[in-house]
Amino acid sequence: MDWANLGGDALSTRELFVVLPLPPSINHQYATVNGRRVLASPGRHYKTAVARHLLTVLRQSPHRTEFLTHLETHALSLSLRFHFKTALRRDLDGGLKIAQDAICQAIDLNDNRITEIHLHKDLDSDRPRLECTLAVREPVSRPTRSIRSLSVVTKTARRTSSRT
Repeated sequence: MDWANLGGDALSTRELFVVLPLPPSINHQYATVNGRRVLASPGRHYKTAVARHLLTVLRQSPHRTEFLTHLETHALSLSLRFHFKTALRRDLDGGLKIAQDAICQAIDLNDNRITEIHLHKDLDSDRPRLECTLAVREPVSRPTRSIRSLSVVTKTARRTSSRT
């Protein structure tokens, strides 16, 4: 997975912005084992790499505690901007679910908290990538559970990476 020259990650109290490698294509995300569809090795490796990257971004930000608190009390918006090498090789929606799952699992977030999704398809033959923005929207009526700490998020990421 090529993480070189991606850069640009940022975390504020209300928004997480990360630049990730493109996820594996839908044809490489799943395998059939004993008649069941399961996440294939490239998909598992992608999710583990995203979790490690997000934890690094969170650890380095002075805004992590407030951002994690907002995740518990607000509806969320997810914007995914795919920068593909060519216009016709990949579908726009093929990377949605794995990217959403990778981000949400990395920060121990149920993806049903995302109430708005934006998908964009751009071209960049020199630097294919996925730009992700997870933004806080309006407050919800009550938190879904107690406020999480970075240690809880880190433990979740360790469990996820140990499964691969």
